[in-house]
Amino acid sequence: MDMLDPDLASVQEARTLIRAATAAQATLATFSQAQVDAICAAMARAGTEHAEELARMAVDETGMGRVPDKTIKNRFGSATVWEAIADVPTVGVLAEHPDRGVTEVGVPMGVIAGIIPTTNPTSTAMFKAIIAVKAGNAIVMSPHPGAKACTLAATAIVARAGEAAGAPPGLVACLAHPTMAATHEVMTHPDVALILATGGGAMVKAAYSSGKPALGVGPGNGPAFIERSADIPAAVRRIIDSKTFDNGTICASEQSVVTEDAIRGDVIAEFERQGGFFLDGPAKDAVGAILMRATGTMNPAIVGQTAPRIAEMAGVAVPSGTRVLLGVETNVGPAFPYSREKLCPVLGFYSRPDWRSACDLCLDILRHEGAGHTMSIHSRDEDVIREFGLRKPVSRLLVNTPAALGGVGVTTGLQPSLTLGCGAVGGNASADNIGPLNLLNIRRVARGLRELDDVRTGTEPRREGGDVERVVRLVLAQLGR
Repeated sequence: MDMLDPDLASVQEARTLIRAATAAQATLATFSQAQVDAICAAMARAGTEHAEELARMAVDETGMGRVPDKTIKNRFGSATVWEAIADVPTVGVLAEHPDRGVTEVGVPMGVIAGIIPTTNPTSTAMFKAIIAVKAGNAIVMSPHPGAKACTLAATAIVARAGEAAGAPPGLVACLAHPTMAATHEVMTHPDVALILATGGGAMVKAAYSSGKPALGVGPGNGPAFIERSADIPAAVRRIIDSKTFDNGTICASEQSVVTEDAIRGDVIAEFERQGGFFLDGPAKDAVGAILMRATGTMNPAIVGQTAPRIAEMAGVAVPSGTRVLLGVETNVGPAFPYSREKLCPVLGFYSRPDWRSACDLCLDILRHEGAGHTMSIHSRDEDVIREFGLRKPVSRLLVNTPAALGGVGVTTGLQPSLTLGCGAVGGNASADNIGPLNLLNIRRVARGLRELDDVRTGTEPRREGGDVERVVRLVLAQLGR
């Protein structure tokens, strides 16, 4: 008997999972907030308990990143995310506004399609599962083919934990045979309500072109500006810590460093002291040649690799203890790879006469790639920080913090998230750090406050039972106060 065509088999698998997810979500829609939260809490605990095991699986399968750092990301994508959203109301009545006569009700979207990247496969899968279910949805994951085993494992761990806590079977699922045909089916199936896409530019574009509502994220290419008032050793330490965390696979990580001429020598010396290696002309060209492919897209072979490994790939010798590679650059654009997004410990290095010209350079970098995403500034001058905050076309301006960890909310007060929206300037539907409130609709029950004749005559709206101050006065009067 001939084997079934792989594409047909994968499409049938997608349809089967979506059918089961649709039924499971209909059951979940009858659950209380407490029941939903119990399921999510169980999923988060399971993700945390298996964090190191899943990290090792991800590194072994993809060859990207570091086990200790992926372990941190797995705990972040499960426990930390859950702690941040545990008390957020998502089921039933979310808020009441008696002064306006409006009640807000949470309405789940239904079945979410979760597109999972190869760079952060296990943490992103657990994160998306938790926020989807918290919002009352089911989710079907489509993993990257290069990370399908670890993504399947992460999904299975949280799915089993959720079912043990009362989730209906099929609520959280993952394609075992990811193909382009299956991913297309997941993104276009009539029972899928929304696509939550994390991945390369082509995948995000496909999500937005599917005809479905989509939340996708654009590329990062954040510059880090070190202003003359900065604590230079601390700034360099934060940038290197960020750029080497999981070997640079978080898209919020710094991609270039911009500083002022007055402190250029001090910044270079500090980078060299902390493990930065500045590439000379031939070495810079050799490393630059392997950063991008002929198509102008990032070379996947460099993603998540260490600085010495990338140097070795380029045939460049670097000192022992090298943590990041830096290429001094003056130009920006597609023809200059050091000005592009590089998900590995490689940085472009720029210097300008003052903070205003540095500000213009950062704008230029972002306009070529990374608009709407993230950038960072290291400064003690609040006026300069404010000016950057007002002018930069990014959704996150991070101040005196490692960008990779600050952007996702580890070292800042931002919403903990592994999906970072880039807003309209970045071609995205949202500028948020995506969370459960992005995955539900709000139904508003609005009570009539005036009649047409009131509108015609300019009569003030009536506040039947809706005037908060009046109600408070009545209650206090009845209490004898």
